[in-house]
Amino acid sequence: MRLLIQRVKRASVTIEGKDKRAIGQGMCVLIGVTHGDDEAKADWLADKMSGLRIFEDSDGKTNLSLNDIDGEILLVSQFSLYATYKGRRPGFSEAADPAEAERLYDYFVSKVKTLGIKKVACGEFGANMEVEIINDGPLTFIVDR
Repeated sequence: MRLLIQRVKRASVTIEGKDKRAIGQGMCVLIGVTHGDDEAKADWLADKMSGLRIFEDSDGKTNLSLNDIDGEILLVSQFSLYATYKGRRPGFSEAADPAEAERLYDYFVSKVKTLGIKKVACGEFGANMEVEIINDGPLTFIVDR
């Protein structure tokens, strides 16, 4: 599994042009699933992500986690995090089978919801989505396992 984590002032996802889900300050996290991923990797990544100290303390140091700032999180599936390139057209053979990827994405979301985060908003697996973010910093991190 691979996470692309962005520290945001706010973020939202609009699903199929209708359903909009939004958060305030926190993280927008794109989630990719590859072959061989399992619940243990999802658990490790959820714990790692929620504990990342990427928010500023009163001294301006990135020393606080999502829970420390009472932040919110937007989770969005993103199979293209496992794109490969032999030429100019990306290939997606490294991305997990959609059924398995959806199962692990749903598992990851359910795990994150147990971590005491103020608000957890989600995209919809396999849907056409528009993601809007106001990246804070900008700070963007890639975490994989």
